[in-house]
Amino acid sequence: MQGSRPQAFVKYCLLGAIAAALPSSLAALEITLSAPGAPKSVVERIEETSSVVTADNRGLDTPLEVLSAALSDYRTIVQILYDEGYFSPVVSIKLDGQEAAEISSLTVPNTITRAVITVNTGPTFTFGTAVVEPITPETTLPEEFASGKLATTGAIQQAASAGVQGWRDAGYAKAQLEDQTVIARHAQKKLDAEIDLDPGPRLTFGKMFIKGDTDVRPHSINKIAGFPSGEVYSPAEIQKVGTRLRRTGTFSIVSIEEHETPNPDGTLDFDATFEDMPRRRLTFGVELASNAGLDVTATWTHRNVFRRAERLRFEAALRNIGGSEDLDGRIGLRLDQPDRLGPDDNTFWSALLERRNTDNYNVAIASLAYGARRTFSDRLYAEASAGFQWSDADDAYGSGRKFRYFIIPTRSEWDERDSKVSATRGFYLDAQIMPFVGFSGTDTGIRLFADTRAYTSLGTGGRLVLAGRAQIGSIIGPSPSNVTPDFLFFSGGAGTVRGQPFESLGIPVNGGVAGGKSFLGLSGEVRGKITDTISLVGFYDFGTVDTSSFIGTDAEFHSGAGLGFRYDLGGFGPLRLDLAVPVQGDTGSGLQFYIGIGQAF
Repeated sequence: MQGSRPQAFVKYCLLGAIAAALPSSLAALEITLSAPGAPKSVVERIEETSSVVTADNRGLDTPLEVLSAALSDYRTIVQILYDEGYFSPVVSIKLDGQEAAEISSLTVPNTITRAVITVNTGPTFTFGTAVVEPITPETTLPEEFASGKLATTGAIQQAASAGVQGWRDAGYAKAQLEDQTVIARHAQKKLDAEIDLDPGPRLTFGKMFIKGDTDVRPHSINKIAGFPSGEVYSPAEIQKVGTRLRRTGTFSIVSIEEHETPNPDGTLDFDATFEDMPRRRLTFGVELASNAGLDVTATWTHRNVFRRAERLRFEAALRNIGGSEDLDGRIGLRLDQPDRLGPDDNTFWSALLERRNTDNYNVAIASLAYGARRTFSDRLYAEASAGFQWSDADDAYGSGRKFRYFIIPTRSEWDERDSKVSATRGFYLDAQIMPFVGFSGTDTGIRLFADTRAYTSLGTGGRLVLAGRAQIGSIIGPSPSNVTPDFLFFSGGAGTVRGQPFESLGIPVNGGVAGGKSFLGLSGEVRGKITDTISLVGFYDFGTVDTSSFIGTDAEFHSGAGLGFRYDLGGFGPLRLDLAVPVQGDTGSGLQFYIGIGQAF
């Protein structure tokens, strides 16, 4: 070891001498890029990617760094041209008139003031032979990878990926690229590409081993995951397992990775790694309307209550703070239990205490229910429950009225919007059916309600959005006088008709106003971006209520219209300000304003 020290000393001295001989900074570098005949998109891509062209932005300020950038650019530019179908390019990069490839790193010039990049793309090539084999009958190769099509490296990579994925989808988890042969025939301007795949054996799912730091019981994880042991391998099934676990809201990280080597019996095991979310979460919401005052909401969520990935959600709301109506609010509780029934299903308990004070009625409500939820996909679910509701009401039909129900509420929600807080395309459907069986002298019937929304940006990329909403409700069975007022329908306010006071439209009864048995609400908005964060909205809302189960020609109606302003808050949605006035009906007058977070619908 001692004998090597003089050599090392000489080596470090030599490197030091070279470094000392190099200047520490570089004068302004004049750069010229010439690519005659090349498409503008190719030139722009070279300009954005070239280390020499972007030397100043990259902080390259010495001749040695510029030389290194030039040497790397040969490969970079050639690869860009291959990607675009040019397989006989000529690339020249001259530094102060000397080809960069001919400059030794040991004799770097003291200064480099000019860089000239010249690119001769040559002709575009098309595929001659384009073959991937073997492939499954179900595999669809990219249209770009075919004889006569423009030859690009991207098409070759996509074809290889599609072939491998086809085998994986068929149960061959370890399918891989075995070999590929690419030959450029310059005289014919053809590129022959042959891709050979190795499917490997067809495998079945083995076991899932739980890793990581999680407090959730393994039995619950397995029940929620529904890991398909014994079934033929499928990437889609693994994706479902991960989705089911993430859906609980318990985990911040869910990682499911297959073992490198299958088991001798043809099964493939997986490692599932978890990290838990914080156990508790607190959120707040605020909405302000000129007539209804300030509404404040808060939710407190407790995750993994009993180490079974449960979610306990407590919500509270205080309404009409400073408004024209008496102060009221609600307290709700819901416990979701995802490991009771199995994959894609969960059970839940819900309880509610609520007091509603409006100009037209006052009602106190208590309810308790137990139900189940079925998740069909990330965008579609349905749930049903059974329970009891008690309500005591004062309204236009009388004071101290009591209603006692056994209720079976069912609901399905289908959400195909691109954003829940500020959609630009897609649709949303919320459909509800609630049979209610009265006891202690209360009538029996069915309550129906649907909320549909649709959005389109007319190909503007979200700069201009048309949004429409339709709400329809009906009660079948008892007369309005024999139904609790919180089941009946009113119109007016931020959720139905802006510009009209909250729940101001109903049915005239005994000199007052009661809710109707049917309701139809229509809303339309035109949303246009002024800047990336500021939008202007024009809207029109219409609402009608009737005494029968279906809207008739004599139904009471009103409408409102106005302008709105939106300021984008990122993932929270836009800050909303709506100014509206009545257009039809005599339920309100003057300007109404509404402030909140998120679009009106």
